[in-house]
Amino acid sequence: MNAEHERNLALFRIVHEVATHHAGRPVPAVLATLRDRVPHAPGLGMDEGALLRIAHEISVGRDPSGL
Repeated sequence: MNAEHERNLALFRIVHEVATHHAGRPVPAVLATLRDRVPHAPGLGMDEGALLRIAHEISVGRDPSGL
């Protein structure tokens, strides 16, 4: 497994965990959790637009991670 694949998998796991625990919560709460979690994972920084799209998905009960 190469480094990029490992980083992507780690990101998907973070998103999945947030989706599992925060599904249905308001977008601002989900977004705050994503902001807290994603930057702490080395090499996984995402732009604000991507985090907002993911937060919207999670807030309506979807798991955008695909896991």
